[in-house]
Amino acid sequence: MSIKALIFDVDGTIADTEETHRQAFNAAFLEHALPWDWSRQEYAELLRTSGGKERVGVYIDALRLAPQEATRLKAMVPFIHGSKTRIYGELIADGRAPLRPGVARLIGEARAAGVRLAIASTTTSANIAALISAQFGADAWNWFEALACGDVVANKKPAPDIYIRALGMLRLPAADCVAFEDSVNGLRSAKSAGLYTVVTPTAWSEGQDFSDADLLLRSLGDAAASLAGADARLAGGACLTLARLQQLHAAVARPAAA
Repeated sequence: MSIKALIFDVDGTIADTEETHRQAFNAAFLEHALPWDWSRQEYAELLRTSGGKERVGVYIDALRLAPQEATRLKAMVPFIHGSKTRIYGELIADGRAPLRPGVARLIGEARAAGVRLAIASTTTSANIAALISAQFGADAWNWFEALACGDVVANKKPAPDIYIRALGMLRLPAADCVAFEDSVNGLRSAKSAGLYTVVTPTAWSEGQDFSDADLLLRSLGDAAASLAGADARLAGGACLTLARLQQLHAAVARPAAA
């Protein structure tokens, strides 16, 4: 069965954006006169929670504040996150968070072959737009036929909601699509929706349990970041091409989507 659509997570998958998100959060805290500064280690732990607003909420809960102060800070979360989103967009526009190896190549191969593209991400549509426009150009927004983002579903990853929504927008069964993820929450979300899933971890997600991944690679690979020897199923290739992905996908027996 041929692949009809590729569905990409964004943060960590299309680009390694998490350090930029961390910097934007810390700048937003300063803007709101909050004495918070998330270290890399602290932020790595917070990434276990999907969604920026949810992450701030979890952090506030861990501070063990008086109920009245916790309520006051929780009420500020939408405003803090709004500032963070604006700052993140400014950082991305300045060229932060370049694409991960092989992403532009595989997207180009898919477009040339008529394979449809979609996004399933827990980040906001504003963050997605900032990254796609900065890395591919303003017109690239139209390349993606379905945009499922975290602010339009009831339950974020690892729940399957975001992928179910993307599949509904594409009007395709899971068996016709491939998901790309970088985290265990994303993997669980995609697999729960019935998708063949390729995982390319970053330094932020290394060490997580990716045993359920259909294909686990350090990146999608390109001339500067060869995958030769990374996985026997690539037959020594330097990258995961669309043609090889089609072969691997076809070889896996999956139940038909309802």
